[in-house]
Amino acid sequence: MTASVHQPVLPDEILKWLAPRPGGTLVDGTLGGGGHTRLLAAQVGKDGLVIGLDRDPAVVVRAETQLRGLPVAVAHANYADLPEVLAELKLEHVDGILLDLGLSSDQLLDANRGFSFSADGPLDLRFDPSSGQGASQLIARLGERQLADMIYRYGEERHSRRIARRIVKEREKQPIRTADQLARIIRASLPHFKTRPRIDPATRTFQALRIAVNEELKWLEVALERLPGCLSPGGRMAVISFHSLEDRLVKNAFRDDARLEAVTSKPLVASEREVAENPRARSAKLRVAERCATG
Repeated sequence: MTASVHQPVLPDEILKWLAPRPGGTLVDGTLGGGGHTRLLAAQVGKDGLVIGLDRDPAVVVRAETQLRGLPVAVAHANYADLPEVLAELKLEHVDGILLDLGLSSDQLLDANRGFSFSADGPLDLRFDPSSGQGASQLIARLGERQLADMIYRYGEERHSRRIARRIVKEREKQPIRTADQLARIIRASLPHFKTRPRIDPATRTFQALRIAVNEELKWLEVALERLPGCLSPGGRMAVISFHSLEDRLVKNAFRDDARLEAVTSKPLVASEREVAENPRARSAKLRVAERCATG
């Protein structure tokens, strides 16, 4: 198992606003490369505990090795299932919860998952390859209008109809099974790109497929309803989002949930220095809320 190359975003802000204390119990609901978990574990110390969850079994296997010796317990689980995980650990509440909703660099580098459209790997895009339907099956099943609507909503892609039309035309010739194959179809459907664009034309469509395949917005909504009940009074929940739809869900939940009080009036973003060192942090937005004593 290779070491993680993922670099956690907004590390200083997470430590400041979650304010982990020695002996505390915190949850990293999106374990990923383990960077945030490691930071939190250093703060809670040997008398504390950080519970790391992830839907990706490969992430859990890596973490069990690379975080060994730290006050960390890892589990293969959806962050929305945190109440059940805590029950198994015989814990009622925790002092803080972190969700980083971004894709990890380790997943992008895995050519067998399809997250990177620069590699000729299977078009899968599932966080948990043992559950649900892969992206190749999804685009084989959906009609042209459904494809266009999905690409537009989740990818915010203004050329969604043109892309969907080309996908349907090409899949009639042969099944679309690899990430590289789909990326080439998307690029060919947008011939007006005469110069190299700032981002690859396939980026937004792949984002839309990933969100749809993993039902990311659905599980975020479920988590925003269930997870506040896992916090001790005064405990904090921090969510890092990378998509406007995600950020809107978090903003509304932190504003409307009587159990929570938002402690960040607007989303926190990465400094220019961090973006220079870790370009992935450019689109990260952090919101934090605190569990009220009543409610």
